[in-house]
Formats: sequence, C-alpha cells, structure tokens
Amino acid sequence: MSSFTHFDEKGAAAMVDVSDKDVTHRVAVARGAVEMAPATLAMIIEGRAKKGDVLGVARLAGIMAAKRTSDLIPLCHPLPISKVSVELTPNEAESRVEIEATVKVTGKTGVEMEALTAVSVAALTVYDMAKAVDKAMRITDIRLALKDGGKSGRFEAEGESPPEGL
Repeated sequence: MSSFTHFDEKGAAAMVDVSDKDVTHRVAVARGAVEMAPATLAMIIEGRAKKGDVLGVARLAGIMAAKRTSDLIPLCHPLPISKVSVELTPNEAESRVEIEATVKVTGKTGVEMEALTAVSVAALTVYDMAKAVDKAMRITDIRLALKDGGKSGRFEAEGESPPEGL
C-alpha cells in the first residue's frame, strides 16, 4: 500500500501538486443506495411524494454536487468536468433506490471524489424528500466501482461490473 498523498514532508495537510502530471482522459463510477419501506418506494415510483419528483430532483442534486466537490472536500482540486450522469433506479425486490454516478474529465487528476459526492448528495436528497413518511430509510453501500485514466490506470472494484461502454 502506498503512502497517503495529502500530507507534506512535515505531516501537515496539503493539496497534492499535480502540475507535473500528464493531462489524460479520466472517468470514475460510484454507486450507492437508499433502502426504505416498500410503501415509501411505491410513493416515489408513482410520483406521490409531497415534495414532487424525488428521482428527478435527486438526479439534479447529484449533478450539482459533483460540480461543487472542491467546495466541500478541502483538498480536492477544482476540475473542469466534461460529463456527469446520475442514474437512480428503483429496485422493488430489495425496496431501495440504487444510484450510479459517472463523472468524466480531461485533466491532471481523477474524478473519484466527484462521483462519490454525486452519489452521496443524490442519496441525501432522496432521504430529504421522503423523510416525512419514512425516517428509517438507510443510505448504504456508497463505494467507488471504477476509475480509469492517469498514471495508476484502471481500477475495478471486486464484484462490480462497469457500465456499458466503459
């Protein structure tokens, strides 16, 4: 295992210097879910939530969050993101909404944090919009599924399948 990169030689927190890195195409995919009561999921699917289109609002929140990651995570670089997509898929069999975010950039550093932030904020938005009927919802399984590009190359998490075309 390599050493942590966000510390300087004195052990103080520091932003990683990426000035000498090559500009490459980079992509990251993160996933997570919000578990809930079957009746709550039915309300979301049927569009009966009092606050409106839960999945649509959560999708936009996730996209916006990816673009603002460097404002939230202190040592993240601001990036000129090329693409963000956030998919929210109801899974009735497991009574949950599954979330997947894909973020792309051409740059000197990766977009793993942006993908993870998109999933996290989309999940929080689902919770916020449905909490009036189900405070016991659980945000779960947020993880990096894939990253590609840069010096370290491709990473696919064990048990994860990459989205089509990646």
